[in-house]
Amino acid sequence: MNTILITFVCLLVLKLVTGIILDFMNMRHARAKSAEVPDAFKDFIDLPTYQKSIDYTVAKTRFGILSELYDSVILAIVLLAGALPWLYSWLSGVIGYGVWGQACVLFLIGMILGLPGLPFDWWSTFRLEERFGFNKSTLKLWIVDKVKGFILGFIIGLPLLALLIFLVEAAGSVWWVWGFSVFFIFQLVMVVAYPMFIMPLFNKLEPMEAGTLKDRLFALAERTGFKAQTILVIDGSKRSGHSNAFFSGFGRFRRIVLYDTLIEQMDEEELEAVLAHEIGHYKLGHIPKMIAMSGVSTLGMFALLGWLANGTWLAQAFHFSDADSVHIVPVLLLFLLLSGLLTFWLSPLMSRLSRKHEYEADAFARDAMGGAAPLSRALRKLHKENLSNLTPHPIYSSFYYSHPTLLEREASMNQ
Repeated sequence: MNTILITFVCLLVLKLVTGIILDFMNMRHARAKSAEVPDAFKDFIDLPTYQKSIDYTVAKTRFGILSELYDSVILAIVLLAGALPWLYSWLSGVIGYGVWGQACVLFLIGMILGLPGLPFDWWSTFRLEERFGFNKSTLKLWIVDKVKGFILGFIIGLPLLALLIFLVEAAGSVWWVWGFSVFFIFQLVMVVAYPMFIMPLFNKLEPMEAGTLKDRLFALAERTGFKAQTILVIDGSKRSGHSNAFFSGFGRFRRIVLYDTLIEQMDEEELEAVLAHEIGHYKLGHIPKMIAMSGVSTLGMFALLGWLANGTWLAQAFHFSDADSVHIVPVLLLFLLLSGLLTFWLSPLMSRLSRKHEYEADAFARDAMGGAAPLSRALRKLHKENLSNLTPHPIYSSFYYSHPTLLEREASMNQ
């Protein structure tokens, strides 16, 4: 086994072991507090619901460990047993080595590699989520979603991949600069296009109906300097009992979307506080900051990809033939499959930045609402209704959580 393959195995095992250790730490920490509701939560959650949230955390974690083990085995088989070079060579022989042919090969291999994960996706939806009362989807809807996703991926992804492969051939050694430019522009377009054109293919989004709630939310937008054309309600209950709210787009294309489940669960003041939090993300410039961060990371990835593509050593290390290793697609495939082994270790940094933004948006909402109580009540309902883990292990939450814990958010707002 060559040095590169040994490095791959070491990184794969290190990531897997680290993730499992964190998972077990988090499960043990949750179970240790399951006998009674902690004092900080007794005024909004009863013991059966609290213990159900711990059961949900444990069940999700166990499922996640099994899924991660399964994915790691599949990845090892694909890369160590020569399955990827064989599949690439066979498909390229059938479809061709031209720009569009190689784009099709890359797309089809990505689709094929995603097939082993479908049983786990099905089990998560129709067994795990069903067990805890969250699943509202049907098998027909689940299949239709997969088919729609494939068709959209083909329509959008294939031309993008073809353009990237063309740039490799046409732009010489600086192709990665042009490739980054194309993909970054595509990201910006999707920020606007996704909620406007793609999301409606899966969910119904409608303007909020006239009434006191709408008047109250638009009054909030007016006094906080957020000129909103509409507030949309998404039929999240079509698939899940989980509730949420999110902000998308920028400029005159910005949209605030509330789940119908969220509206059912909260009173008007609490919904106003949730909207104030989302407005805070906009007013504090979190969206452009995250886009800029994404741009920097994407540029770094394309620079690395450009360096890797200069030679054939990476592809040949993973058993690609001399003839196939001169093409860009094997390097792209290997980069996509291997990058997670490195980006995993960046999770704490990205989570920390995201938590910082959440603290700032919470403070904005507190000031806009004249106090922390409305948002605090809303957050407590969100945690209760979603069976969120109220007592995660500190190391686990600092590694994975994009949002601070409930206690952390309440303590920050009350400072």
